[in-house]
Amino acid sequence: MCRMARPRKPLLSRERIVATALVLVDGEGLQAVSTRRLAAELGVSGPSLYNHFTTKDDILDAVADAVVGEVDLSVFDDGRDWRDALVAWARSYRAALAAHPHIVPFLAQGPGRRPAGLRMADAVFGGMTAAGWPPAHATRVGALMRYFVAGSALGSFARGFVDDPSAYDPTDYPHLGQAHLLAERQQQVDEGAFETGLRALVDGLAVQFAALDIDR
Repeated sequence: MCRMARPRKPLLSRERIVATALVLVDGEGLQAVSTRRLAAELGVSGPSLYNHFTTKDDILDAVADAVVGEVDLSVFDDGRDWRDALVAWARSYRAALAAHPHIVPFLAQGPGRRPAGLRMADAVFGGMTAAGWPPAHATRVGALMRYFVAGSALGSFARGFVDDPSAYDPTDYPHLGQAHLLAERQQQVDEGAFETGLRALVDGLAVQFAALDIDR
């Protein structure tokens, strides 16, 4: 009698659950994720998910952490100036969030116990203190940059305008004559705004850092 060969890989794993949940979040938003929907997408019974995750929020925690795991933290470890490290990290962080914008509101709750999130917080804080920032200031720098990057990924300024020129009557909005062009230039506008803000923040931090040197 022939026995059926066992599958080489388990039918279910944490990684497969997280990957499937991320596809749902990317395509339909956070509300699309439920244990019932995930089980259906994975072709398994609902209770089998609980062998890997206790609650739906545990799954979303893992999804958020997987996104943060895409961020390049090596920039704090390769000897570059702290300003260059912040800029490179912020760009990598924004790229990861921009690729998965629907997870940002959940991710913005903080790292909690998420390993990748904690590694990122540790890397930023360590990079800043190694550069000479006092610990309290290093904490504020990390928080500031996180607010800025997450905020930039939450929505699009340019997409908030419609491509109908009649919507911006010059009688009411004398300075919005070109606003109807913003929607089609979304990427250019949003990325330009991010770069402008990033440079302004880092330049401002450099001024504060110089003042700290004077005070010491």
